[in-house]
Amino acid sequence: METIEVGRSGGVVTITLNRPEKKNAINGPMWEELRATLREIARTRTDRVVVLTGAGGAFCSGADLSGGGADTGGVAQHGWYNMRDVGDVFVALTRLPQPVIAKVGGVAAGAGCSMALACDLIVASDEARFSMIFARRGLSLDFGASWLLPRLVGLHKAKEIALFADILSAKEAEALGLVNRIVPAGELDAFVDDWATRLAAGPPIALAQTKRLLNGSLGLSVEQALEDEGWAQTVNFGTADTAEAMQAFLQKREPRFEGR
Repeated sequence: METIEVGRSGGVVTITLNRPEKKNAINGPMWEELRATLREIARTRTDRVVVLTGAGGAFCSGADLSGGGADTGGVAQHGWYNMRDVGDVFVALTRLPQPVIAKVGGVAAGAGCSMALACDLIVASDEARFSMIFARRGLSLDFGASWLLPRLVGLHKAKEIALFADILSAKEAEALGLVNRIVPAGELDAFVDDWATRLAAGPPIALAQTKRLLNGSLGLSVEQALEDEGWAQTVNFGTADTAEAMQAFLQKREPRFEGR
């Protein structure tokens, strides 16, 4: 890979955005490498949880606009098609069946902020900074931010964050409900390792079902949500993992989930 690093250990896949000289700004090759990597992970049963982070202290400063636009590499095409390619990466990230933890140690701005918010969980160091900086660049929201922000903080707060494009401290982001945990910078790796290890030991099919149910819940009536829960639970009861969980409970031991 030219722009990202992918490591695997104990069911945990770590994707590191690796352009530290640009604060991990996303260029054309990175969009393509992210899309391909996320699609590969979605098909890999031994990948149980994903950690998304950045090299060199930053998370991601957004799209690399040094070329003048959202170029995703390859054949020259109209900018609208480039933005559809960017959207494909958002879809690939949010459709992953595996839980995804964003480990944010520094700046997360623009599409980089959107990317962090698109993850299932966000753990930030006390040095992290977040900004929907688009308006300062003469741009509107992208990488799913117009969909994500109102669902996370409400419509009026979303407008405030987007229209003013202020830089939010980790504490401010936590107060708004944008991040799950803030930890001291020196404890960030250990905290995320613990969460990732716990998730990797969990039941993959049941966790994927839970993630899918929660992601789709806001567009459903309670009757539809209950119907979806019923189908998901029917799937779970047909898995070897649920049978293993029941046996482990009766035998007073920890279950060993295999994702089948």
